[in-house]
Amino acid sequence: MYRPEIAPMGWNSWDCYGAAVTEKEVRQNAEFMAAHLKQYGWKYVVVDIQWYEPGATSHEYRPFADLCMDEYGRLLPAPNRFPSAADGKGFGPLAEYVHSLGLKFGIHIMRGIPRQAVHKNLPVLGTDKTARDAARFNSICTWNPDMYGARADETGRTYYDSIFRLYAGWGVDFIKCDDVCRELPHEEDEMKMLSEALNACGREMVLSLSPGPALIEKAETYKQVANMWRITDDFWDEWKLLYAMFERAEKWSMHAGAGHFPDADMLPIGPIRQDYDTSNRTAFTEDEQIAMMTLWSIMRSPLMIGGEMTGFDDFTMRLITNEAVLKMHANSRNARQIIRREISGKEIILWMADDREGGKYLATFNASDEGGRAEVELGEIEDVPADSKAIELWTGESVTLGNVFTADVPAHGAKVFHVVA
Repeated sequence: MYRPEIAPMGWNSWDCYGAAVTEKEVRQNAEFMAAHLKQYGWKYVVVDIQWYEPGATSHEYRPFADLCMDEYGRLLPAPNRFPSAADGKGFGPLAEYVHSLGLKFGIHIMRGIPRQAVHKNLPVLGTDKTARDAARFNSICTWNPDMYGARADETGRTYYDSIFRLYAGWGVDFIKCDDVCRELPHEEDEMKMLSEALNACGREMVLSLSPGPALIEKAETYKQVANMWRITDDFWDEWKLLYAMFERAEKWSMHAGAGHFPDADMLPIGPIRQDYDTSNRTAFTEDEQIAMMTLWSIMRSPLMIGGEMTGFDDFTMRLITNEAVLKMHANSRNARQIIRREISGKEIILWMADDREGGKYLATFNASDEGGRAEVELGEIEDVPADSKAIELWTGESVTLGNVFTADVPAHGAKVFHVVA
């Protein structure tokens, strides 16, 4: 299995375009990333759900719409939305263009086999069986109408082998597989089968599992089959969802490492929900976005931008190009929550991580609705001696910690320090 050392960083089309993204929008975001973000480590460009649905216009799904597929029941990009896919070329030309920019290309898939292929009883490539033989009719996604589950047998495996060989031929580098992460144990055999098929396709691909919340008791299974897995349902720009992420992160952070990363989901920043109104922007405050980026980075979650990047303002660009914070994302090890309590009437959350190059990271979050001061005696913070020197990563401010760690943190905000003795 492909094991990237650093949690994947990139862009995904879901937050801004839902099921309706077009080739033009993918290309413009890839071009922006190559010009402005690639040097900071951002490299994946991922087309999210229903790229095979010609009539998709929003985040909603049209029940039982006609889907684009080949004679073997393998879904193909809709040419009216992805013109370069015409004449059976699939995502090959778009992937080639993304690669030419020095980036990597990814797609979203749903677990299983298209219902449309089953109803037409199309043949499964490489066998005398048909889609009807491969399908599990009692395995149906509750929120998307496109697929039946696939049998975890030779026919189902042959179907998965056929689609992953197709994706490898297109040049796909990243697969986000949906309707599987939280569907254990009843879909566990299919999850393992699709992972084995991906790993046998002859091309290195990141495997991302959705949606969450993932099951903590299945942590070791996720590590064995995938590179990243969602620890939450869809994450949007609401403080209550960010607040809830601290509890999820505390449970999951210990499982990050060696090419497998708990995934706190996309960063809904900048222009989002563009399929509904191009004036839509994230509802997160700037301080909330700093808190989000700090938590995702110290816990080593994958970083997948959700907004339309060509519409980013100066603040958003500073948020995602802060080299010190991105270095923490790469170097953080053994991240853990060490304190969560009321301090001077404010709910303060402290996280610590080791820097693999030396020193410690110390992040403090203010989960209250008003700004406040965090004060913690250094004796409570393991391996941070009194009079340690530190740099606050968002501002670059140098400080001496003294005998008490002190930080003034805005409401819903964060500060994060690199500490050296």
